Amino acid sequence: MSVENKLGLTSSADLAREEERLSKKKAVELFESGVLDTLPAGKFSTLQTIHKYLFEDIYDFAGKLRTVNLAKGNFRFAPLMYLEAALANIDKMPQSTFDEIIEKYVEMNIAHPFREGNEAQPHQGCGDQGAAEGGTDQRDKQP
Repeated sequence: MSVENKLGLTSSADLAREEERLSKKKAVELFESGVLDTLPAGKFSTLQTIHKYLFEDIYDFAGKLRTVNLAKGNFRFAPLMYLEAALANIDKMPQSTFDEIIEKYVEMNIAHPFREGNEAQPHQGCGDQGAAEGGTDQRDKQP
């Protein structure tokens, strides 16, 4: 059984395939539009904008904070009652070095602010965030 969605899909596998296909298409559109260049790096508001754009054709809750507690296996993400405070603290974290950006990224993953799509969209701005803060885009580095 899948999460309620605008596509009317009931199979989790079918929904996952369509989510991947549609969100990748939207990610290209978002990147090529230049909108990402106008958004503040490393802020939850930017992540919200990206999430809404990527998933608005799939979920009614795209870009909205989750309203349920989430867990994956034995790991529980930030409890709903602390989610907004956690996001405010993450927004304040430094992001001037690669290590600081990674730490901020990990904290955002632990917060898991959205009902679905948390794993897909942070990657859209991760490397750009470093470049925007005077760093380099580590995704393009060769080992």
